[in-house]
Amino acid sequence: MKKWRAWIVMLIIVAALFGTLFTYKYMEIKGKMEYFANLPEPDFPVTVVDVKAIDWVPAIEAIGFIEPNQGVTITTEVSGVIKSLDFDSGMSVKQGQRLLGLDSDVEEANLKSSQARLPAAKAKYIRYQDLYKKGSISKEAFDDAQASYFSLMADIESLKATIDRRIINAPFSGEVGLRNVFLGQYIQPGTDIVRLEDTSLMKLRFTIPQTELADIHIGQEVDIAIDAYPETNFQGKISAIEPAVNYQSGLVQVQADIPNNDGRLRSGMFARAHIILPTQENQVVLPQHAITYTLYGDNVYIVYKDDKGDMRVRQSVVKTGERKRDNIHVLDGVKPGDQVVTTGQVRLSNDVKIRIVDNDALKTPAETPML
Repeated sequence: MKKWRAWIVMLIIVAALFGTLFTYKYMEIKGKMEYFANLPEPDFPVTVVDVKAIDWVPAIEAIGFIEPNQGVTITTEVSGVIKSLDFDSGMSVKQGQRLLGLDSDVEEANLKSSQARLPAAKAKYIRYQDLYKKGSISKEAFDDAQASYFSLMADIESLKATIDRRIINAPFSGEVGLRNVFLGQYIQPGTDIVRLEDTSLMKLRFTIPQTELADIHIGQEVDIAIDAYPETNFQGKISAIEPAVNYQSGLVQVQADIPNNDGRLRSGMFARAHIILPTQENQVVLPQHAITYTLYGDNVYIVYKDDKGDMRVRQSVVKTGERKRDNIHVLDGVKPGDQVVTTGQVRLSNDVKIRIVDNDALKTPAETPML
């Protein structure tokens, strides 16, 4: 009997302790809930931009490489020793100007020998022609004299052509690059002698999608940016459009001419082309960082005031168009007069309270800071 009483007393003590602990935790949780319930609604700091209707100049952007109006690597068709070099690296040359001559002493000697035999062969041909008309010689003798004379003239022409091939002239006017050969050097056919380019007019060849083919035409202006001259904007015009579309990529090749009167452009330079399209008036343009990109679409947060006058945001799905540097053309979802959040979107959702602050951390600096 005493044993049962001890167990009952122990259970009562345990129940009392458990009840005390439960009551303490309940009051603690209730107090925290009341504390958080009475806290003021948080507001999130954001930066905003006022949407205004502006003129938007659309452009087709492409990349390519600068090419010369004409360019060729001067080589030789025959082997030989360089006897004369008539140009220096980097000089300007005219069409037909002599650049290089190979040793042709043997060919010139053979030419003189053939030319020395020509008068006798010609006289014999004329004499045999008269004798053949009088019937004094056979047809075979006349044919031999005629063949000898014509063969000798052909040999002379061949030797002259051989000598001419050993003299290299500029095929067009332009500027030569660095000379790769030296006086007295023996060169083989195909040896690179020097690069010759006509840089008075440069060309930019690039590709565009076939979907934009209807937006371009011959003579259309093109703004061209060169990395070597970041502060200069070069102007060109479309001079040629490939008549066929590449069926594998769906791209069309386009060529633009760029005046190069100051000689700053060089072939091989990387360039970005902006084909200017007709201006669109009263368009909505936003900074690119104002757009939130998700799997469900692109959206922005638009600021509005509630009944109490507090600043809040609502999410709006937008349709975007062309991007240009730090800006993006918004086709739908935002109208002039709206205030759009530009930074601080990470913690936002529909109808949350916000606080507008001034912060230009994402503003593009005038100069890139040194590392």
